[in-house]
Amino acid sequence: MAEQFRDAPIFDADQHMYETGDALTKFLPERYRRAVQYAQIGRQTRVVINNRVTDFIPNPTFERVAAPGAHEKFFAGENTEGLTLREMQGKAIEAPAATRNPEDRIAELDRQGVVEALNYPTLGSLVEHSSADDPQLTLAIIHALNEWILEHWTYNFDNRVFSTPIINLSEVDAAQRELEYILANGAKVALIKPGPVNGLHGWRSPALPEFDPFWRDVEAAGLPIVLHASFPPLDDYVGKWEPPYTQNFMTQSAFRWMVLGHREIADMITALICHGTLTRFPRLRIASVENGSSWIFPLFHDFADLYKKMPQNFPEHPHDVLRRNIWVSPFWEGCVSDVVETVGWDRVLFGSDYPHPEGLAEPKGFWKYAEGMDRRRTYDFMGDNARRFMGLPIANPDPEAAKPPALAGA
Repeated sequence: MAEQFRDAPIFDADQHMYETGDALTKFLPERYRRAVQYAQIGRQTRVVINNRVTDFIPNPTFERVAAPGAHEKFFAGENTEGLTLREMQGKAIEAPAATRNPEDRIAELDRQGVVEALNYPTLGSLVEHSSADDPQLTLAIIHALNEWILEHWTYNFDNRVFSTPIINLSEVDAAQRELEYILANGAKVALIKPGPVNGLHGWRSPALPEFDPFWRDVEAAGLPIVLHASFPPLDDYVGKWEPPYTQNFMTQSAFRWMVLGHREIADMITALICHGTLTRFPRLRIASVENGSSWIFPLFHDFADLYKKMPQNFPEHPHDVLRRNIWVSPFWEGCVSDVVETVGWDRVLFGSDYPHPEGLAEPKGFWKYAEGMDRRRTYDFMGDNARRFMGLPIANPDPEAAKPPALAGA
C-alpha cells in the first residue's frame, strides 16, 4: 500500500473551549441569579442548578484540567494495566491559553497544522439536562452562555474558529428568537443537544410538526446544525438499574458505559426521520459529532427492515434521507468505514476532540489510527467535507473535487 498522504489542510470538526467561571452567570437575568451557583464540596467545586448539584464535569471552572489526550490509551483500547480514567490522566495542568480565547487558539491551530475548527462549549453540555425541569430557566441560561461566547470568542473568528452557540428547543418561539439572535451576530453554525425537550406540552421530540416553524427558519437561513454529545438523557434511566452515586464520566461503572452508549444520537436521528423533519425540510444540514459511528450500521439495518414493513409511514426511503441530510464525525479511534459504507464519503468528518483528555493530544496524532485513504479521500475526510457542511470553499485543487454534491430537493 502506498504511503498515506498527510498534507491535506485540516478542518477539525471537534474542538472545545474551556469557559470561565462567569460563563453561565455574567449575562443571566437577575431573577435567575440564585438558580445557578458554584459550591465548594470538600475540595471540589460543583455547579448547582435549581438546587441540584451536578458532577458531570469534574472541574466546572477549569482552572486545572487533564492534559489533552491524557485518556488516549483508554479510548484506543490499550489500557493493558487496567487503570481508571482518573489514574490514567495523571497530574492536572493549568488550562492551556488556547482553550480560553480565540487569539491563542489561532496560534495553537497554526502550531497544530489545522486551518479551521469548530469550537464547542464544554460547560454547556451539562446545562440542559440539569435545568430541564424548568424550561424558562434553561432558556435563560443558554442565552446567557451564548452572550458570553459572543463576547469572549465571537461566533466566527478570522474565518477559522467557528464557535457554536446553543439553541434549546423547549419552546418553539424562544428557539426562533435565539436563532435570530445568533444569526444577527454572525453565527455560522449552531449546536443542538440530541434528545427530547421539556416544554409547554411536557417531554417531546423536537422533530414533531409543532417545531416546524423553527426548522423552517433554520433551512431558510442555510445554517448547519451540529448534534454534539452531551449529558446523556438516559442518565435517569440508568439510575434505576444501579445507584446513581455519580454522574462524573471519569468514574462511571461498566454498566453505565454499556447502557448509555450512543443511544441518544441514534434516537435523535430516528426522530428527525420518523417524525418527518428531514423530509419536510430536505435542505437541512445536520452533523453528528463526538457520538462515534458504531450506532450507524444498526440504524441502517433497522431502517431497511422497518421500511419493508411500513413503507406507508415513509414518504422517502430513510437511507436516502440519511445520505442527503446527515454528516457524521466518527471517534478518532473509530472506523471511518462505518460512515463511508452507509452515508458516503462526502459525509464523514474528522474531529480530534482537542483539548479534552478523551481526545487526541494533537490532531495529527490521528494518523496513528488512520485507515488507508487515497489523496482525494484524505482531502475529503480531513477537511473538505467539513467545509462542504459549513458552506465554505474546499481546499482540494483537483477540479473534479471542486463541485460539492447537491442536496436532493435543492
